[in-house]
Amino acid sequence: YNKVEDVNVTFEDQQKINKFARNTNRMTELKNEILEKRKTLQNLQDASDDLMLFDDNSLFIPYQIGDVFINHSQDETQEMLESAKETLEQEVQDLEKQVSAIQQVLSDLKVQLYAKFGNNINLEADES
Repeated sequence: YNKVEDVNVTFEDQQKINKFARNTNRMTELKNEILEKRKTLQNLQDASDDLMLFDDNSLFIPYQIGDVFINHSQDETQEMLESAKETLEQEVQDLEKQVSAIQQVLSDLKVQLYAKFGNNINLEADES
């Protein structure tokens, strides 16, 4: 049985709890974005690998730009795939940095909130 202590929640405490919730939501969004970009990266890598199987450089490969497909040589298409991969890899790194920064904020808030509320507050994510 858990003894629930009567702890006064101040305005400042409520602000910290709200900040914790906002940052937790933001981190979830960022992690989903990272997963999407990694899927796209894998698709680009697969396309790049498939392209290397062609040994006829006179073939023109349709490459989608926006809503339009434009034909490019095999070499041009390979370069475009590499460029797109580099851009995505950089975006993933930037998102991972944001996640790390948020994890630090959450960690600091956890320390403060658990110090005050102990077992009366649950800041652990439901892994469901």
